[in-house]
Amino acid sequence: MSRNNRLFMLSMILLLLSGCGTRVIDGQQVDKKDKIIIKFSHVVEENTPKGLAAIRFANLVRERSKGIIEVQVFPNSQLFKDGEEFEALSRGDVQMIAPTTSKVAQLFPQWQIWDLPYLFDDLDSVHQIMDGPLGKTLLDQLHQKNMKGLAMWDNGFKHLTNNDHPITKTGDLKGLTFRIMSQGILEEQFHSFGAATLYLPFNDVYQSLEEGRAQGQENTISNIYTKNFDQVQSYLTLSQHGFMGYAVMVNEDFWNQLPAQARELLEETMAEVTQWERDIAQKLNEEQLRELQKRNRIKIYTLNNEERNIWQEDFALVYAKFAQKSGTDFLNDVKESLELTKSP
Repeated sequence: MSRNNRLFMLSMILLLLSGCGTRVIDGQQVDKKDKIIIKFSHVVEENTPKGLAAIRFANLVRERSKGIIEVQVFPNSQLFKDGEEFEALSRGDVQMIAPTTSKVAQLFPQWQIWDLPYLFDDLDSVHQIMDGPLGKTLLDQLHQKNMKGLAMWDNGFKHLTNNDHPITKTGDLKGLTFRIMSQGILEEQFHSFGAATLYLPFNDVYQSLEEGRAQGQENTISNIYTKNFDQVQSYLTLSQHGFMGYAVMVNEDFWNQLPAQARELLEETMAEVTQWERDIAQKLNEEQLRELQKRNRIKIYTLNNEERNIWQEDFALVYAKFAQKSGTDFLNDVKESLELTKSP
């Protein structure tokens, strides 16, 4: 059966599924070659916010399509590491990925807005930009690389760990080497204070910390906890200095060839899972911080409001670098949008 004929048949089946009749379609009876297979690759553990959301998305899609659409999730870099996913998506080796926004920023510099330290006060302000016209502007940029953005997911705010000494002020970064997930703003935020950086894929971080190639790293609590970084790091500073999120995207050619009913089902399910993912990300980060405290393997220091304000002032040079490379207009638009929400 030709691809066009298979897509026609699938569209007819999906049309029946979306109707209000009582006929039951058993997806298990559809020939495997007539199923829609979506390989979803990501680089973190299954028990992280992204990992759990990917599984939930796959299960809901299978249930709602009666097995006609099968999302196969490959976590923890089983298929591709950081930096390999974009090429894999472009080649069609996978159909869906969810890289960090920092990774997307390597293709589109304005995405570095998510990396700016202390730009966002809380998750509500993050979501305001994500779900508004500025977020749509960023997702629309993906079309230039034959990618379609479906959603933006959370992993919360990042904190600093290291195995050398407590970090209570920005000057304490000097002389240390920190692993970073991408170049650009993430480099600048460390270089500005005399720290060195080492770019590494996420699944290589533990070993680099264990071997001392990097003395520290920045990450969310859920990633610190699930990767057991507290086994190879002595100090954790709850700095909440930067946001970490993910862009869920598909190969655009693949997407455009799907029947309209399939696209609608996938989009509706993704929207539902996105709200669930944001809730579970916040919950897991809170719960797993308490677990890190119980483990008592790493000394934890929490910046107070006054200290965070000082850190924010110290990072002014990083903002200047962003404006120089990405232009001031977009940054100003984001700041203005955030200020509007603070107005009574």
